[in-house]
Amino acid sequence: MTKQLPAEWAEQAFVQLTWPHADTDWAYMLDEVNECFVNIAKAILKFEKLLIVCVDTEEVEGFFDEEELANITFAEMPTNDTWARDHGGITVFEDGKPVVYDFTFNGWGMKFAANHDNLITRKLYMAGIFGDYAHKNCFDFILEGGSIESDGKGTILTTAECLLSDNRNHLSEDDVNEELKEFFGAKQVLWLESGYLAGDDTDSHVDTLARLCPDDTIAYVKCEDEEDEHYDALYEMEQELQAFKTLEGKPFRLIALPMADAAYDEDGERIPATYANFLIINGAVLVPTYNTAKDQLALDQIQKAFPHHEIIGIDCQALIKQHGSLHCVTMQYPAVIN
Repeated sequence: MTKQLPAEWAEQAFVQLTWPHADTDWAYMLDEVNECFVNIAKAILKFEKLLIVCVDTEEVEGFFDEEELANITFAEMPTNDTWARDHGGITVFEDGKPVVYDFTFNGWGMKFAANHDNLITRKLYMAGIFGDYAHKNCFDFILEGGSIESDGKGTILTTAECLLSDNRNHLSEDDVNEELKEFFGAKQVLWLESGYLAGDDTDSHVDTLARLCPDDTIAYVKCEDEEDEHYDALYEMEQELQAFKTLEGKPFRLIALPMADAAYDEDGERIPATYANFLIINGAVLVPTYNTAKDQLALDQIQKAFPHHEIIGIDCQALIKQHGSLHCVTMQYPAVIN
């Protein structure tokens, strides 16, 4: 059997959002985060269809007009939180046919409750939301979508800090390497040993640090302030990226993204603002922005990686207050190419 984990820039059928509600950690700022989710949803709907998982369909429908609602599928069910990137299904093509892999989501190493979110993908399949896509129970392996990047050609990019975390799978790097190759048909797994963002609850998901892009390109966070606490780790990460090779043995083209200006929560703790947490959709890239002077530079740099896509900035100051950003709240499902 041949397996392929498509690149995010492959043609997509729809994107999933899991909507905030009053019983999530967003309760104290629900109006603010709803506005952000609406902006993300409306941007996606200009390019493709949307799946919204929510606890109250009628409540969420009110944010959209009739034309937009025609392109939204709602799935009503209990949820713990909103991080669809990590509890969403990961679509793999097996002999050219799409299969939604349903890995265990344990709240990033049992840091947070995930009893409802861990069941979302299974419930969506049972409700027929995935249509002709098959479903595979992968509950014996803990994996979050934000922890892996694929170029669609056999290369997986990930971080050691996350996938080798004690509260994930209790496996060695060699063992996890083999699991990723088996699950996704990967020919090589590139492991980042360095790089982190203060306030990140995910144990350094790769989608906050470095992203695979078309034409053997990697967009990554670069810190140029030697006084910043991230400088050394991100410099070491850059050195690792410079040493990585494609399957053809060539270096990757590297595009540096600015380190987002430091942002802090109400307790004075730094929160993980990052421009690397962008979402690629059909014909566009949605980029988190934070209302600072660096936003435009980030948009310009990402345009270099995606010259044929429209680059759209979306204010994600609300999302980082709960330690995530735009890519973290979305999951794409690739289209079936006949």
